[in-house]
Amino acid sequence: MKRRVAQFALISSAVASLFATGLGAAASAGERDAPVPARHARLETSARHTHSNGSIERRILASHNSERERLGLAPLKWNRNLEREADDWARELSRRGVLQHASSEVRNGTGENLWMGTAGVWNVDTMVGMFLDERRHYRHDQFPNISRTGNWADVGHYSQIVWRDTQEVGCAIHTDRGNDVLVCRYWPAGNVWGARAY
Repeated sequence: MKRRVAQFALISSAVASLFATGLGAAASAGERDAPVPARHARLETSARHTHSNGSIERRILASHNSERERLGLAPLKWNRNLEREADDWARELSRRGVLQHASSEVRNGTGENLWMGTAGVWNVDTMVGMFLDERRHYRHDQFPNISRTGNWADVGHYSQIVWRDTQEVGCAIHTDRGNDVLVCRYWPAGNVWGARAY
């Protein structure tokens, strides 16, 4: 059990640094664009193919909007185009077995949260829950001064989810090479340099 907790902590830390910033945000090209080796986390999904069925969509949206509601923010709406774009990228990443953010040109200026773990182990609520768990380090200040740890990447998934100006989300999960990959795209993108999340 201690080993699983240690693995979870290691993966949580690694996954926390893997998200794209919005328009105008400054992450180093190396952090954002370099491929990151697949890490194995204990996560479960229900199929060995792309899946964003109604149940998964509702669960992802409910997780996002529950936190937004807690903060008094408008709920996100599901966007099928963002879902299709997320699906294409999730398919590519799972085929290659790496986590790497799509370029801002490919993303058309949308924000992006990524997650990867061992196929068929944890559910989608836990995947999104890892993004939301970053709240414990979040400091409400102007981006990039938003983390109590001093590293904005430790809370960047969370801040994207609760970014006030973000209105729509679309996510997809794809399984290949023994990994589940979750990609969420957000419009408009959050994590904008010099702005506050809400």
